[in-house]
Amino acid sequence: MAKSDLELLVVDGYNVIYKTPRYTSLMDESDAHDPFVRARDLLISDVAAYAQGRYRAVVVFDAAGNVSPERPNLSKAGVKCIFSETGESADTVIERIVSESRRALRDVTVVTSDNTIRATVGGIPVKRISSDALVSDVEELDDDMEAVVRDQGKSRLTLERRLDPETRAKLDKLLGRG
Repeated sequence: MAKSDLELLVVDGYNVIYKTPRYTSLMDESDAHDPFVRARDLLISDVAAYAQGRYRAVVVFDAAGNVSPERPNLSKAGVKCIFSETGESADTVIERIVSESRRALRDVTVVTSDNTIRATVGGIPVKRISSDALVSDVEELDDDMEAVVRDQGKSRLTLERRLDPETRAKLDKLLGRG
């Protein structure tokens, strides 16, 4: 499936950030230039992991709340990041993205706990996920990944296990095992 064929995931960035200490604990109020840098980076990383293979992800941030309104719209980790224009809310950008997707008959999932956006963008073919549900799913993904890493650390990686199949077959033949 091509990336353009994937369902669109639209995330209300600051709405999710303010929902949990996972992100708010990374905010640095002493950074007058941009206290949200680390929180945004973690959110984008989390959305990339969550969306992988299922969604084409877009995170929308409200530039009106930023200390510095100069924000490039770019992609990080396969996630498109959009900052609303000065004087425009993230809500307006999200509504525009959803409307365009509806006209293109594209399935969309919107992540926000903002009741106004949820009411405005709801309906077929738009699904809604609360910010809390996304954070819970991301934390579950983290737990799963930690378990995998922990289990891999327990298994012994021998030289024999690191050999490619062809080399291993040759070794087995030399040792009379194959």
